[in-house]
Amino acid sequence: MLDLRFVRTNPDVVRQALINKGVSVDLDRILALDVERRQILAEVEQLKARRNQVSKQVGILKQQGQDFSAIIAEMGAIGDRIKELDDRERQVSDELQDLLYQLPNLPAPDVPVGPDETGNVEVKRWGEPRQFAFPVKPHWDLGVAMDGLDFERAAKVTGSRFSFIKGGLARLHRALVSFFIDYLTERGYREVLPPVIINTASYYGSGQFPKFKEDVFSLAGTDYHLASTAEVPLVNMHRDEILDEAVLPLRYVGYSGCFRSEAGAAGRDTRGLIRQHYFEKVEMVQFTRPEESEQALMEIVANAEGMLEQLNLPYRRMLMCTGDMGFGQYKKYDIEVWMPSYERYVEISSCSNMSDFQARRANIRYRPAGGKPEFVHTLNGSGLAVGRTLAAVMENYQNEDGSITVPEVLRPYTRCERIER
Repeated sequence: MLDLRFVRTNPDVVRQALINKGVSVDLDRILALDVERRQILAEVEQLKARRNQVSKQVGILKQQGQDFSAIIAEMGAIGDRIKELDDRERQVSDELQDLLYQLPNLPAPDVPVGPDETGNVEVKRWGEPRQFAFPVKPHWDLGVAMDGLDFERAAKVTGSRFSFIKGGLARLHRALVSFFIDYLTERGYREVLPPVIINTASYYGSGQFPKFKEDVFSLAGTDYHLASTAEVPLVNMHRDEILDEAVLPLRYVGYSGCFRSEAGAAGRDTRGLIRQHYFEKVEMVQFTRPEESEQALMEIVANAEGMLEQLNLPYRRMLMCTGDMGFGQYKKYDIEVWMPSYERYVEISSCSNMSDFQARRANIRYRPAGGKPEFVHTLNGSGLAVGRTLAAVMENYQNEDGSITVPEVLRPYTRCERIER
């Protein structure tokens, strides 16, 4: 959420950010409601001061035995007007709040301006794609052939875009989770196993609601929703808290199932494990002082890339442009892994600096030494998406006989060097 005072005093900056991010919000209505609300509050304050003044006169007139009926009538009229204004103020505030929730975060000054993914900028590339001496198979064909992926039975049990992962591939999937968590805890992240059922306030606090409500699975007749990412519960863990400056930065790593309707994703990478309704992900979340958030973002990026390097998976880092960076992001890098069957790079981690956008929504502050509470900055990054990493390992480490060589860093977890079934 943006600071309303900033919106009020910098409407042209906000208007340009809306254009750059491709978001349509009635900014003029926000400004008009803000003016009306402040006028209402000023009038109510004046009326309450007048009511206090005339109420004192009642006591004096009583003592003097004089008629005070006119004053009583005035106080009644003042009370009616205050109630009328209070009702209107609630209406205005509710509409204003709803519109403020629709305002995206402002992009950082060094974020490239662009309409969509065509405006993203590649800033790093690591590793050389493997040259295969045999025809490359996509991971879904590899998995089905070794009876490790079963999409047909999952569709029978649940529906499309779900899967059973079995045998050696299930072991490899579990190995990836353990490797990711070990890697990050060794670098100062505290492991958290968060709840996967989240209330509405938490989704508003992290910025997914109302913008992305259609992407979330909700539990009918309740205030509960299935988690779309561990970012949501991890950020809201400190909602409505004032943190001690000494504990910052806070670093958490959370492993969670993720549920997404993927509305509007039809036809985009819907085969295999890349874009499913349920997947698992390891997530990095940090709470920092504002002046440290850029450094924290690069640390998160380095962690995501470091895990890919240990897996020896070629990747590239993309600086996302304004039109493709997302609603709440101040600055965002996507890490994309090489997928041989696609013959292109595919997103495997998004690393974002949210500045104070989430902290304002969730009311997360810290108290500097000797100062007033200030909003923290929050950051997050996939570390990594487990299903997508499994798919990348399968494709990059496939053998001509249909088996999968286990990356060396995972062998202590799998206790084998090759998966055939």
